[in-house]
Amino acid sequence: MSFLNKLNPVQRDAVQTIDGPVMIVAGAGSGKTRVLTYRIAWLLQQGVAAHNILALTFTNKAAREMRERIGTVVPGDAAQRLWMGTFHATFARLMRRDAERIGYHRNFSIYDTEDSLGVIKNVLNDLGINAQQVAPAAVRHAISSAKNRLMSPADLANSAFDVFEQKVADVFAEYAKRLRASNAMDFDDLILHPIALFDAHPDVLEKYRQQFRYVLIDEYQDTNQAQYQIVRRLAGGHQNICVVGDDAQSIYAFRGADIRNILEFERDFRDVRVFRLEQNYRSTKSILAGADSVIKHNKKQIAKTLWTDNDAGEPITILETGDESEEAHKIVFLMQDEAQRRKLQLRDFAVLYRTNAQSRAIEDAMRRNGIPYTIVGGVEFYRRKEIKDVLAYLRLIVNPEDDGAALRVINFPTRGIGATSVSRLRSFALDEGVSFFEAAINVARAPGMTGAAVKRVEEFVRLIQKYASLRREISAGELVASLVDELALVSAFKNEGTIEARTRLDNLQELLSAIADFVTEDGANTLETFLEQASLVADIDGLDESRNAVTLMTLHAAKGLEFPVVFLVGMEEGLFPSSMAIERDEVEEERRLCYVGMTRAMQKLYMTHARSRLRWGERLEQVSSRFLDEIDAAVVQRDSTRRRPAVSGSYSGPVGANGYAKRGAASARRTQKPQRSEYSQIGGGESYSQVDGEIAIGSAVVHATFGRGKLLTVQGAGDNARCVVLFDSVGKKTLVMKFAGLKPA
Repeated sequence: MSFLNKLNPVQRDAVQTIDGPVMIVAGAGSGKTRVLTYRIAWLLQQGVAAHNILALTFTNKAAREMRERIGTVVPGDAAQRLWMGTFHATFARLMRRDAERIGYHRNFSIYDTEDSLGVIKNVLNDLGINAQQVAPAAVRHAISSAKNRLMSPADLANSAFDVFEQKVADVFAEYAKRLRASNAMDFDDLILHPIALFDAHPDVLEKYRQQFRYVLIDEYQDTNQAQYQIVRRLAGGHQNICVVGDDAQSIYAFRGADIRNILEFERDFRDVRVFRLEQNYRSTKSILAGADSVIKHNKKQIAKTLWTDNDAGEPITILETGDESEEAHKIVFLMQDEAQRRKLQLRDFAVLYRTNAQSRAIEDAMRRNGIPYTIVGGVEFYRRKEIKDVLAYLRLIVNPEDDGAALRVINFPTRGIGATSVSRLRSFALDEGVSFFEAAINVARAPGMTGAAVKRVEEFVRLIQKYASLRREISAGELVASLVDELALVSAFKNEGTIEARTRLDNLQELLSAIADFVTEDGANTLETFLEQASLVADIDGLDESRNAVTLMTLHAAKGLEFPVVFLVGMEEGLFPSSMAIERDEVEEERRLCYVGMTRAMQKLYMTHARSRLRWGERLEQVSSRFLDEIDAAVVQRDSTRRRPAVSGSYSGPVGANGYAKRGAASARRTQKPQRSEYSQIGGGESYSQVDGEIAIGSAVVHATFGRGKLLTVQGAGDNARCVVLFDSVGKKTLVMKFAGLKPA
């Protein structure tokens, strides 16, 4: 029980209150993972069996870290016997037991986003819907969104209000049929099908209610409607449910996350005990105060006030640069300075951005200065083409009904089975009501197939059947090695001789090693479970924290991580917050995302914005983000580079001594008298005088009709002067200054 001594009083109470519904509101850096881990350890020490505990997380990384921590405080192998993992992995495991009850086989395939998109493209083609007019990715997103809201194809068809939604409903219906025919589930199905299983078979639900006597959910603010419903069912009897989360870090609405789940938890369960973890152990007082001052602008939130015993630390530095290239090189120089001054390693730095496209300039600067970096959210290992191809073979060997896998590999490597033959074979499968591979087995009966095509398809069938039989005779590692050898992939990459081919060969060898290490002779880990885990791996799971390299990632990928020094880049209106969020009145979620980014920093936080940025192939003038104006001025210092942005976007050298720009009048806080901005010289006017005083370009203004906005440009003079204002409510508007009636906000 000595681990309880490592907790503060509120944390200890949250750990030891184990019966009934509990909500732990865990602010950023407040020891959430420790509390959740020790709560499970406490349950185990109170005599609760490991298999009676269900702990759900959102990343494999979080589950792995929690399991390791539990293993250090609880003797024996209890940590390994817990039902702990991501929602998708956990309910995939459950469905392997009971899939037959709803018409699936236990060897079902799991389709990732790319696999699902492939099926949707085929459906669009078969239904005669032009993929140029109805984007497959948009259809996939709409179907996923409907599933997260527990809508069936019929529900979506009945609620469709335009042609697009009606087409989506049609595709959804056929897509669902094809997945079932392929004995396959996509990510959303891994939650939906257990709900269907529980509703159709109350005995199964009761079995799992009896087994999972204690249910714990991490990052509860990120749950969607389907996840909420499955948790309600499992905890509906005993009510022993503990949710841990922070509404201020709810940033996944685009994936279907519903912040109402945490905001209304006390309404959904009776006699809820609420514990607020408000002491931050991660960040300095300055960083925490800055982040708190930003998030306080949100109206929808659970009341809490974070505090810390940490040092005040340095102010948050807001850095204005000329363009994205200067921004990137400035970051490099500041990193070098910080590393020397604070005695830090490269792994102690992170650069966070709103969109993946922003990484290009930063990567260029890193390479030019010989600084190693790791990108989280690039092409993950299991999404690389050569890996997906081999995994598709293995999926088909395990599950011959998997049409997606069969279509991917029937002509890989090239074996002379052209698109026409594949199309005829697909039509034959649809007419016969069988899987694509079953149609391939009977290819001699397929209409229109040439003798040569029949022979090649039969060779493909024999290859798959051969390895399906070998599964019972040799280990999975030997099977995959033999398959790769027979496909001649290794020799093909060697003969190609390019750097890319060498990388692909290395990836194949890594895959063989991964399978050999994972699959055990006693059957505890099988080829099926390996394929399952490969399908469910997330971006963050690939982060190697031991590698001494700067981490580059999107803000969404950064949640749950921490770094001594963080650069939050591209703090500009239309970029962060995004223009789409502004148009859709979703700025509160963007503000939560900003809060998440700021609270990743432990010792020092830099926030950068550029006066111009190359976007969509065009250099555009930028306006600093409203979030920068919301930071408490007492914890901010502003730096502004003095050189004009280069037209080419290139950068020729450092700014100031040791990479620091000298601070001048332009760095003063705008809450005092607005300062001139270097980009404001467009159109011949740096500011415009209204009755209420000078309004500088870039300042916040208020309009009687459109409300709050930012003054972007002023063109012309006198009665002919016109301005462009970016309003929170309606976006950009061009106004005649004489009649605009703008006032400083």
